[in-house]
Amino acid sequence: MTEQSPRIAALYRYPVKGLSAEPLTEALLEKSRHFPGDRLFAIENGPSGFDAAAPEHQAKTKFLVLARQAALAKLRTRYDDVTGELSIVADEIEAARGDLSTAEGRSAIEAFFRMFLAKDLAGEPKVLVAPPAFRFMDSRSGFVSIINLATVRALEKETGMAIDPIRFRANVYIDGITAFSEFEWVGQEINLGGTRLKGLKRTERCAATTVNPATAVRDLMIPAFLMRTYGHADCGIYCEVTESGRIAVQDRLSVTGPAPSQS
Repeated sequence: MTEQSPRIAALYRYPVKGLSAEPLTEALLEKSRHFPGDRLFAIENGPSGFDAAAPEHQAKTKFLVLARQAALAKLRTRYDDVTGELSIVADEIEAARGDLSTAEGRSAIEAFFRMFLAKDLAGEPKVLVAPPAFRFMDSRSGFVSIINLATVRALEKETGMAIDPIRFRANVYIDGITAFSEFEWVGQEINLGGTRLKGLKRTERCAATTVNPATAVRDLMIPAFLMRTYGHADCGIYCEVTESGRIAVQDRLSVTGPAPSQS
């Protein structure tokens, strides 16, 4: 891997699975925990079988997600950690607001999606709340997701199209390394700002990446393009937090070698 002052270019969280990204300037990562504020909620697309008392990973298709409902990209959402309120803006107008900690607030959000996605619903939409230490992730072992912006630029060059990195819905966007070199971090210890991570696995991309986040149109079949061009559908990696600490935009990154085994 050739390093060119690797650094954090951007940080994002996605409080509600399938809804819009929220940029951050910094984040406090905790050992063996998920990225803060990420995938705290999901919206069930008909009964999913999810049990908050005994939470288990569920297939993404049981929820409202871009892989199935491209129209979600038309919405701009914001979750307030203090008030618990989710705001949904459609066509520059606030279309719904609800406190997700209350039944009344969740009902207001569910009513919006009942109308907005009437033709795409498999059943009643229901806001689900993640219990402690659980998140509505696509991967059972996904704690923090990383995208290499050089990889995105390589895809732009190959496809001849501009690609918004937000298509990949990652938490940490890195710049200053060569394209696809992030794959080499699997099993390695990563020093990131004031914390340490362990690379877990490459991220296999799904149909969510086909949706242009600006237009809500499926205009680029990224998984198929990756497979056709590179022989795999991977872009980015999942990591585990092995040492708590704070990270911020512009923080440096280094890879120090094989990650020590965790006891």
